[in-house]
This record gives sequence, C-alpha cells and structure tokens, in this order.
Amino acid sequence: MRLSFILLLSLTYMTAACQTKSDAKDEIYPYPIQKTDEEWKKILSDEQFYILRQQGTEYAFSGAYWDNKQKGTYYSAATGQPLFSSEHKYTSGTGWPSFYKPIDRNAVKEIVDRSHGMVRTEVVDSGSGSHLGHVFNDGPEPTGLRYCMNSAALLFVADGDELPAIVKEWKDKHSK
Repeated sequence: MRLSFILLLSLTYMTAACQTKSDAKDEIYPYPIQKTDEEWKKILSDEQFYILRQQGTEYAFSGAYWDNKQKGTYYSAATGQPLFSSEHKYTSGTGWPSFYKPIDRNAVKEIVDRSHGMVRTEVVDSGSGSHLGHVFNDGPEPTGLRYCMNSAALLFVADGDELPAIVKEWKDKHSK
C-alpha cells in the first residue's frame, strides 16, 4: 500500500513537471508559421491542441513514442518540421520520448518556463512556437541533456516509409 502511494505520488510529480505555462514566447521570436486558435483546431486533435498550443502534457508512459525503438525521424505534429532522430533517442525511464539532442540545433527554440514554482526550459519547434516538452541537464553523454518530449507533439516516420503530406509541405517550403 505504501509503495503504491509512493509510485502514485511520483507519477503525479513527473506529470506536473512536464506541464507548463511559459513566458510570452510569441512576442520574443517571430515564428514563420502563424495561425489562429481556430486554424490550429482544424488541423490538430484535441490532445495535440492542448499540448502543442496550450503547453499541456500527456501522462507518463501513455504516449505513442515513449518506448518506440524503430529507426526514423520525429517531426513536429504542428508543422511537419524535422526535430529529432531515433539515433539520438534513449530510454530515460521518465515515460516520455527522450533525446540527447535535436536533429539540428535550429529546429527547436528554448524558452525560460517559470510555471509550477520551478524554473525550467521549455522546448518549442522553431517553425511555429508549438510546445514540445522541456529540456533538462540530466541526460547522457555526449550532451548531458534530456529533451523530454510529448508523443502527441511529434509525428514519427520510420526509415523507408512514405512521408505524410505535412512533412512534404514543410520540406517543399523550407528545404534548401
């Protein structure tokens, strides 16, 4: 009984630790993709809208990708922007997909998050400012970082699979 209570308390803390309301990020950086809430709601599920646009989180060990071991690329579910490679994913034990670095340092922006009585670093995609999760300084080498991401904020495409339309659209507009 006592162990169950401790586990429940730990899970509640871990879930709260990935929730956020950050500083006014849209005023700090002019993201190339700007949409109204109504436009976002048309292309995102309710859960995706809550996480990506309202800085929510999913419960630990509940997302589609926390235990994904396939090789491939993780894209922003909001924009189709490439964010993380499976080569940089590792098992952190937190219940969220974790990476030690983004696919490109310019793929994400980091913002000070002072919510829940803590100071953390929120991670958003650099294309739209959509909330992905947080980054912590307790990851593995070579970076020592843990990008703790929400599965619902990501779109995974396995190596060799056809790219979805949102990813093709991003590549058409932003590839050099």
